[in-house]
Amino acid sequence: MRVLFMATPVPSHFTPMVPLAWALRTAGHDVLVAGQPDITGAAVAAGLPAVEIGDLFDAVEALTARLPAGLRPNQAGRAQTSDAAPFTLVMPWIMHARYLMKEYLGFATDWRPDLVVSDPMEFSALLVGGVLGVPVVHHRWDIDPLGGQPLAMARELLGTRFARHGLDGPLPGPALVIDSCPPSLRGQDPEDAAGGRPPTRSVRYVPYNGAGALPSWAPETAAAHRVAVSLGGLTAQLNGVPLFRGVVDALEGLDGVESLVTLPAAHHEELGPVGERTRVVEPVPLNLFLESCAAVVHHGGTGTSLTACAFGLPQLVLPQIGNESLWAARLRDYGLAKELTDPAAQDDPAAVRDAVRDLLEAPSYATAARRLAGEMAALPAPADLVPGLEALTTEFAGR
Repeated sequence: MRVLFMATPVPSHFTPMVPLAWALRTAGHDVLVAGQPDITGAAVAAGLPAVEIGDLFDAVEALTARLPAGLRPNQAGRAQTSDAAPFTLVMPWIMHARYLMKEYLGFATDWRPDLVVSDPMEFSALLVGGVLGVPVVHHRWDIDPLGGQPLAMARELLGTRFARHGLDGPLPGPALVIDSCPPSLRGQDPEDAAGGRPPTRSVRYVPYNGAGALPSWAPETAAAHRVAVSLGGLTAQLNGVPLFRGVVDALEGLDGVESLVTLPAAHHEELGPVGERTRVVEPVPLNLFLESCAAVVHHGGTGTSLTACAFGLPQLVLPQIGNESLWAARLRDYGLAKELTDPAAQDDPAAVRDAVRDLLEAPSYATAARRLAGEMAALPAPADLVPGLEALTTEFAGR
C-alpha cells in the first residue's frame, strides 16, 4: 500500500512517527513524507523519501516575534499553555491549514495514497482522507489533554473552506489514534466532541532523536554520576543560554557529579568557561549516550521526556514553551521527576542543585523510572501495528 505521512512543520512533531514509517517500509509498503522544508529535511535524514510542499515555516521566527530582549518566552509570560487553553495550542495550526490544504490535497490526489498517517494538528490530512475516501491515522507527538476540541475547532472554523475543496459533509475524525506515551503516564483519553473516545492503540516508544554518529566519549565509563543536560533545540535561540549557565553552575556544585551538556556550537562562547567535570558538546541523539547517565535535566519536550523514560532515568524538568509544563506535571506525579516551572526557580542554581541532589540520592525516583521503562518495553513495537494498518486500509477500500 501507499502511505502518505504528513506533519505540522516542526521536526519534533514528525520524528515520533519515524519508527512507524521504517516499520511500514520494512514490510514492503511505499512510504512518502509530505511537508514543508522544516520536516522534509528531517525525513530525508531518517532515510525516508519526501516531497516539499509550501515554504519554510520557521518556528523560531514565530517564537521570537515581540520577544523582549534577554528574556525567554516563559519569562515574558506568554509561552506556556495548559489543558484548559486549547486555543493557544490549536489556533496556529488552524491558520496554518488554511493556506496549505489546497496544495496538500492536489498532491495527494495525484499520488493516491491508500493510508494517511499524520500528527493530530495537521488538519489538511483529514481533508485528504475525507475527499479521497482513505483512512487517516493520527500519531500523537504529545500528551493529548484536549480530546476532540481541536477537531471541533477545525470543523467550525474551516468547514466552509473544506467544502469548497470537495469535502462532502463534516471533517471526519481519525480512523485510529496511535500513542507512544505509556498508558500509566498518559491517563485516560479525554472524551471527543461526540461524547465518545477515539480508537487508540498504544505503541512502544522507540527513541529516535535524529541521525548522528556515536561520539567517541559515549562509551566511556563516567567517573561519577553523569547528568545529561538537554534543553531542546530552541531554548538557546530563545535567549536561553543564561539558563544553561545556571544549570552548569548548579551541577558543578554537586560532589561526584559529571555534567554532559548538549548545546549548539554557536552558543559555546556565550556560555563561558566550565569546570573539568563539565563536558559541553554539540547536540547528539540522546539515545546514543543516555545509557551512561544517572539523571537528565531537560525542558519537557516529548522526545526528550520519552527517551529519558525509555532509559529508566530520573528527570528534572524545566518547561519553557508550549505544553511542556504538562509533561513536567505528569512525570512529577508519576514519581520519577522533579519540576521547576517558575522561571525564577529555573534560574536559581541552588534550586536546581537541590532538585538534582534529590533525584540522585532518593531511591524512589530511580525505582519509579525503572518501572515506567519496563511498562514501555512491554508495549507493541511499531512493526506489530503494521498488520492492523493493512486491515484498516482493506476495510476502507471495501466500502
